[in-house]
Amino acid sequence: MTSAALRSRAWKLLEMVTTPLLPSDYLDLVSPLRAGADLRGRIEAVHPETGDAATVVIRPGRGWRGHTAGQYVRIGVDVDGVRLWRAYSITSPTNRQDGRVTITVKAIPDGKVSNHLVRRAKPGTLIQLDQATGDFVLPQAKPAKVLYLTAGSGITPVMGMLRDTEFDDVVMVHCAPQPQDVIFRNELHELVADKKLRLTEVHTDTDGMLDIARLEELVPDWAERETWACGPAGLLDAAEEHWTGHGVQERLHTERFRPSIVVAGDGGGGGGGGEVTFSATGKTVDADGSTPLLDVGEEAGVLMPSGCRMGICFGCVTPLKAGAVRDLRTGEITEAEPGVLIQTCVSAAAGPCDIER
Repeated sequence: MTSAALRSRAWKLLEMVTTPLLPSDYLDLVSPLRAGADLRGRIEAVHPETGDAATVVIRPGRGWRGHTAGQYVRIGVDVDGVRLWRAYSITSPTNRQDGRVTITVKAIPDGKVSNHLVRRAKPGTLIQLDQATGDFVLPQAKPAKVLYLTAGSGITPVMGMLRDTEFDDVVMVHCAPQPQDVIFRNELHELVADKKLRLTEVHTDTDGMLDIARLEELVPDWAERETWACGPAGLLDAAEEHWTGHGVQERLHTERFRPSIVVAGDGGGGGGGGEVTFSATGKTVDADGSTPLLDVGEEAGVLMPSGCRMGICFGCVTPLKAGAVRDLRTGEITEAEPGVLIQTCVSAAAGPCDIER
């Protein structure tokens, strides 16, 4: 008998002994980060960055394939007994010697996962991981001049780039309410002192929101620079209009964390909420017309896959079996018919509906 056949028979005997669990379930308890297991990570440290942001140091399992600077990773975190998935930019360089990766999380109002990670996560906690993904990355050939245009937590993918790749001529314009709200501020100013970065901070509480036309003053050669922009939808919309208006739109690369959301009742009719049925799990809940079905499902304890780069990644796409939903970005109503798929992260109930989850 071959060694492979012997291993197969031994594994089957183990399965009989450990029923109803599998041998792999016991291995998961002993070595959860081993090769061949579902990809997991272990939180090793949580470092505060500002009053509402923290960097989480993660040791990924052996199946981790690494990342490219600027990419993000989806993580699964158990919060109050419910597994929730969110996506966060990777802020560590690609060549970190200890093999750890970091994400930097800003706690947002009512954000279950972000507040948990910033305020409650403890070293030793196991989390689920997906492989890194995303195309908000630097090109193989280094541009001669670079501009980073960021606001709030939009600085996180760019920080991964700054830590990973040096340029001869790099400028950053970053917006935050006050100086103490600038994530990575000390490190940014160290780069400035080392002449590795030219930085302009716009403090919106005192300076007001950035008028994109001010770039002519702040960065006179902005149109000659390859630009990576990340932040709120309003900033990115203005940047795209500005770059397009000057005929240099090919030099602007953007990353959107969230879509522009219209308030309930705006747009093409309907959208007042209703009873949502998750047919695969048999759960039915009432939902208003402004809460994404992704959040409705998670609140009800339904496992809701999500790419969480809302409006960009389609990991949350789900069949709509019956009823109608409303797109929170445009107000458009989608009615169920064979083959119709919806993005649960940007869709809300527009009357009773049935979601195949």
